[in-house]
Amino acid sequence: MTNISMETAHAVAAQLSRHCREVVICPGSRNSPLSVALLARRDIRVHTRLDERTAAFLALGLARVSGRHVAVVMTSGTAVANALPAMIEAAHSHVPLAVISADRPRRLQGTGASQTIEQQGLFHTVAQTVQVDTPADVPAMAERFTHDLQVHINVSLDNPLLEEQLPAPATDSTARLAPAPRRVNHGEVSVDLTRNTLVIAGDEAWPVEGLEDVPTIAEPTAPAPYHPVHPAAAHFFRKDQVSANDYVVNTRVEQVIIVGHPTLHRGVLALINDPDVDLITLSRTKDVTNPRGDQARVGTTVTTTGQPTRDWMKLTEAAARMASDAVREALENEDHGFTGLHVAAAVADTLGVGDACFIGASNPIRDMALVGLPFDGVDTYSPRGAAGIDGTVAQAVGVALATQTREADALRAPRTIALVGDVSFLHDATGLLIGPGEAHPENLTIVVANDDGCGIFELLETGAEGLRANFDKAFGTPHGADLEQLVGAFGHDYRRADSLPELLETLGELAETAAGITVVEARTTRATRRALAADIASKAGR
Repeated sequence: MTNISMETAHAVAAQLSRHCREVVICPGSRNSPLSVALLARRDIRVHTRLDERTAAFLALGLARVSGRHVAVVMTSGTAVANALPAMIEAAHSHVPLAVISADRPRRLQGTGASQTIEQQGLFHTVAQTVQVDTPADVPAMAERFTHDLQVHINVSLDNPLLEEQLPAPATDSTARLAPAPRRVNHGEVSVDLTRNTLVIAGDEAWPVEGLEDVPTIAEPTAPAPYHPVHPAAAHFFRKDQVSANDYVVNTRVEQVIIVGHPTLHRGVLALINDPDVDLITLSRTKDVTNPRGDQARVGTTVTTTGQPTRDWMKLTEAAARMASDAVREALENEDHGFTGLHVAAAVADTLGVGDACFIGASNPIRDMALVGLPFDGVDTYSPRGAAGIDGTVAQAVGVALATQTREADALRAPRTIALVGDVSFLHDATGLLIGPGEAHPENLTIVVANDDGCGIFELLETGAEGLRANFDKAFGTPHGADLEQLVGAFGHDYRRADSLPELLETLGELAETAAGITVVEARTTRATRRALAADIASKAGR
């Protein structure tokens, strides 16, 4: 007798093989036909995770590097809802991700059946649902995978779920994946480069032909520019003039060109929002970073006339040098102690060509921007779509796995180094849980800047003196967690650094000897972060 659930599962698995090289599965009863069907295939690498939220973010990390859909498969009910945060981040950062949810048959909806919720449309803000009830519904999956970055396939599976024996290995194999969704072309924009021009390159930026010689403020995940401008210098370019040594210099930028999706520095965002600055915004996706509406010109490519003037190039170079020096000089001030910014500087200064770098949201990504990223030759990733701390560890693991897979012939696995905050680390500690039979990162160092709480709020309005009485309860949120015991419980190596020299020495050693996952806890202070920021601003001419 034909088992319709297994027949459907095999058809889904075969279709997935045409679009995905990797799938993450979670233990469950209703999805058991899908799991055994996927494990019967030789053209898909299957990872297993216990927690659907972690599984979805692992898939997201894998997809960030590969640029191809990675699927996550789970049972019915709230298990599916656990994938929503990863799907939201994937949608806002335009990373391909697919959720394959097992479901009860439709007749059980509304009957009080266990683990039965309305799964169709659960991801409606970011993905359409393709409902699969029989093998005849499976071909509809192909259109979603070839046209959409976020995909939700909801598969109804009825009893009996399994046959008495495991399925034989699949005899078919996909040698070449189907086409991925195409980029969007918003057309061409003309640019006069003789005007004072800055490029603001954010997440998802790419090298735009014609803009190579334009001074660029680049976020850490953007390509390294030829003429970098430090983000702490952004305020210079909103001033009409600056006086120096009896000379008056015209400093105001006339036009800003956004490439990708910048989100970080307030001074940079103020340039973008300045109504006196002409705005051009470039995108290769359906979404465009454009806070100015009809006042901005939108495109994907540019045609240029003229060249940046010599005075403008000299000015931007001098401003960039002054801001960069301000950061490094402030870091040398021992009154500030050992902060998260010191940790970022240590990580940045020990990166090497060929490394991959994953940077957590909140302070880490901003700190890495201040100390000099992006670097040429370093692949850098960060969750800048929705910019949340969700799934940080799992994404770092995914980036490490995908990076070492991409360079499988290397004598030693390429190094992935992740910089995360302590709250982000604790928020996703289950990302460290990897079963003994699973693919493990072979060279992943996770540096945790631990200031015992949410240091980002020290730098925001929340950290103002008049709000300090309730600061820790509402914002600082000290936790006192023992990271060494936590890391040990998951079976990974642990190191600790209490000073910048200790951290530099540890990172230098690990660059040569690290294997598997090593967590380095840098014990920092957040008490001086506000003073450190003020010191940098003062030295940078604010």
